[in-house]
Amino acid sequence: MTFDVETPTPFILMLRARSGFQQWVARESYIIKPSVPVIEFTDNYGNLCQRLIAPVGEFSIVTSADVLTTENIDVEFSASFDEVQNLPDSVLTYLLPSRYCQSDKLVELAQEIVADAPLGYAQVDAIVSWIQENIRFNPDSLHFQISAVEVNQEREGVCRDLAHLGIALCRGLCIPARIVVGYLHQLKPMDFHAWFEAYVGGRWYTFDATQSSPKGGRVALAYGRDATDVAVFNQFGPLLSPQNMSVSVEVFTELESDKP
Repeated sequence: MTFDVETPTPFILMLRARSGFQQWVARESYIIKPSVPVIEFTDNYGNLCQRLIAPVGEFSIVTSADVLTTENIDVEFSASFDEVQNLPDSVLTYLLPSRYCQSDKLVELAQEIVADAPLGYAQVDAIVSWIQENIRFNPDSLHFQISAVEVNQEREGVCRDLAHLGIALCRGLCIPARIVVGYLHQLKPMDFHAWFEAYVGGRWYTFDATQSSPKGGRVALAYGRDATDVAVFNQFGPLLSPQNMSVSVEVFTELESDKP
């Protein structure tokens, strides 16, 4: 990403993947030009964030990483619904309505969608199928920063919008759900990507209404309640948009060992 900065501007970046369930960061490069002091912290959701002040002029950020990840995502229709009183404390926040996921306004729709589905994973799968049948995934959608309720009204949206709707419908059924932003191999058009995870059967499972079938090759950068928590960059002051931004994802079946 490259920015044309007119006045010293504070940034918070979220561009470092962290090792965890189903992914391991083997190598990483993070280059900022011109070089400035950076303070890293971990936010309330465990995301790695970088805090800095961009100087006047051209300011660029280039990151790369080799990440060991899975070729497939787990699918488990037998994963059961977890009663709210049995959920871990850390999961409870993902039951509540949030800025872009007004689950309290979509309870009736959620109940209609899953009327014939067994409790748990199958309910979330029914929600994803309903979104795919009723909401158009349009990477070029002109709608900007719309909520789950508005996505349902407009009947189209970008990946973030479809994730918000899936999250809100899950929460309307007392199923914890969270947004994930990161990378997806062979995404078309290639860019940052957003999907969601739902907590059933005692763990998080991946769901993505933009894909016709369960697809692996994902690298998660950040997790949160909705898009407000997972922006890859936030800047404070005069509005800045990247002058240039490119994303690429390549697959290596085996990482090359370091050689002299």
